[in-house]
Amino acid sequence: MQVLWVSAHPDPRSLNGALRDEGIAVLREHGHEVVESDLYAMKWNPVVDHADFRHDPVKRLDVLNESQQAFESGTLSDDIRREQAKLDRADTLIVQFPLWWFSMPAILKGWFDRLFVQGYAQGVLDPETGRAQRYGNGGLTGRRAMVVTTVGANAATTGPRGIHGDINEVLFPVLHGTLWYTGMDVVPPLVVNGAVALSDADYATAATQLRDRLLTLPQTPPISYRHQNGGDYDDHLVLRPHHAPDATGIRIHCRSPETDTQDERTGGTSEADR
Repeated sequence: MQVLWVSAHPDPRSLNGALRDEGIAVLREHGHEVVESDLYAMKWNPVVDHADFRHDPVKRLDVLNESQQAFESGTLSDDIRREQAKLDRADTLIVQFPLWWFSMPAILKGWFDRLFVQGYAQGVLDPETGRAQRYGNGGLTGRRAMVVTTVGANAATTGPRGIHGDINEVLFPVLHGTLWYTGMDVVPPLVVNGAVALSDADYATAATQLRDRLLTLPQTPPISYRHQNGGDYDDHLVLRPHHAPDATGIRIHCRSPETDTQDERTGGTSEADR
């Protein structure tokens, strides 16, 4: 694999730092190439502003249009272009962060905000239909992505009935709304719970899990999110009523035995889709 490992924790001596070092070492030991973006060590600027696009700050900034023009003309700021070049060379993206306030740290959110500009990761149109290529297609199609995150809470409280909410739903914005949106195949996340007071034995277990997940990553089936342009959604991008007819919410955008017929799960086309 050609891996880009993006990490976001302010202290390399942290649990995240230890897991990152462990994961990168394992990959390199097995012949995979790893390029790292340690955002805190890089002092990454997370704020989108006029300078990203060499835009006159006196004028109104239309971020979508200006970002696309700068991308197409090669005038994005140097730091953005360096990070995009790393991602261009990668076939695998690892995104690692501690879960802070049910989301990623601001510095990592700013990495996505500044890199995933119009015309690069989003706003890519199908030349035949003119429709936006997203949710399974897009500028970053052909890559595989995995999230590695640490959570202070225990696994029970981030389970399906836990007070904090199902961790897979908490992570939905990054898994589905960022990685899958831009066309990457997203494998299930690795979540390390109890990060506030992890014992040595628990760390050893987490490190083993990380090692196993990384070495089997090329064969790991991705999350079965629905493709935007695969027939499951109508022209208003609303899930057709015969898919998961008795369900609502985040989980309906993922195929599952509970919500889909066998024909749908195996890629068949239903009568309503025709």
